Amino acid sequence: MAGSRGLIVAIDGVIGAGKSTVARAVAADLGYRHLDTGAMYRAVALRASRQGIRPDDSDQLLALLDALRLDLAPDEGEGGRISVDGEDVSEAIRSPEVSRVVGSYADIPAVRRALVQQQQQMGELGGVVAEGRDMTSVVFPTADLKIYMIADLDERARRRHREFTDTGVVISVEQVRADIERRDTEDAVRDYGGEGASDFVELDTTGLDVTAVVKQIISLALERGA
Repeated sequence: MAGSRGLIVAIDGVIGAGKSTVARAVAADLGYRHLDTGAMYRAVALRASRQGIRPDDSDQLLALLDALRLDLAPDEGEGGRISVDGEDVSEAIRSPEVSRVVGSYADIPAVRRALVQQQQQMGELGGVVAEGRDMTSVVFPTADLKIYMIADLDERARRRHREFTDTGVVISVEQVRADIERRDTEDAVRDYGGEGASDFVELDTTGLDVTAVVKQIISLALERGA
């Protein structure tokens, strides 16, 4: 158990299940830090894409990682902010273009090693809600509470489409659904996520609003001593 240092709550799950929104709310309710690890991978993909660095260009990618400065900070609005070398990229990393390429960069072992090390350092003192792919199996395999969120494909597509349109991105729900299906296929062969973890609680968020999901996770956290 985490004891006085606070719990490590690790939230994993399929694309579009609501991990980020739920994790932010859980962190706020518990007074914990929210660690959006997916944003870190997106930031790397954004910077590499802007500089024309391909995922298979290992030398340039390693140089980028060595020089890259990622900063996560809380925000009084809907969620946290992330900056890269001092530039706020919180909106830019959520574009459909970044969504389509982030998996290619996230699969590179050097990228994963660098970011996993940073994430583990951020969470080592506890009192953190960490969300993203492989949270429960690789980054925090001994987390005090491990959650794996799922939802049906159509609902995930609607949720992600709403997120895009709310930020002014013009994209069809059909394209969003196709992108999620492709990401699901990619993730299925990566051996990370709930399949590689043990002792996780699976939550099906289909038909549930954020408040209901957060309430369930808070209840589980309190049972574990939060």
